[in-house]
Amino acid sequence: MGDAPVTATPEVREAMLAAIPSLRAFAISLTYNVDAADDLVQEAILRGWANIEKFEAGTNMTAWLFTILRNSFYSQHRKAKREVSDPEGAYAAHLGTAPEQNTKCDFEDMRTALAKLPVDQREALILIAAEGLSYEEAAQVCGVAVGTIKSRVHRARERLGQLLAIDGAEDLGPDRMTRAVLQSAF
Repeated sequence: MGDAPVTATPEVREAMLAAIPSLRAFAISLTYNVDAADDLVQEAILRGWANIEKFEAGTNMTAWLFTILRNSFYSQHRKAKREVSDPEGAYAAHLGTAPEQNTKCDFEDMRTALAKLPVDQREALILIAAEGLSYEEAAQVCGVAVGTIKSRVHRARERLGQLLAIDGAEDLGPDRMTRAVLQSAF
């Protein structure tokens, strides 16, 4: 084992190229698929080249590349166990995601509406709804009675509903058109 780090020299390149036929035969024996084997060999060579400084001078280049190829194969094999086979796209066709732009707009609308609330109402609402404090804890933080906190939170919620034009629970979340499209996909 040498102490000097190995660099990408023409000799190293030639040693890597000389290992390709053996790597390919080994990859075919692992995958039983020529195309997958070629991909595996290519990945092993690229990883070996990218990490050539980790190769110990004086050791067997082919054995080192075999190890990289084998590790890549098992990594791909483990990954494939977690993946869903969907060659025709039937599974993917049923997946849906709500568009993000509505959520971003809703967030900005909420920030604007919160800014329009009186400070005492905004403070009470944030302590209860966002921070998760109990009414008693929020009252202690604000230095007021529990009834005052409850009143402020109620008034803040009412005012937010007015500012955001929320009449009921059906007005929350994705708009009606988006919900209809997502429901029809299933």
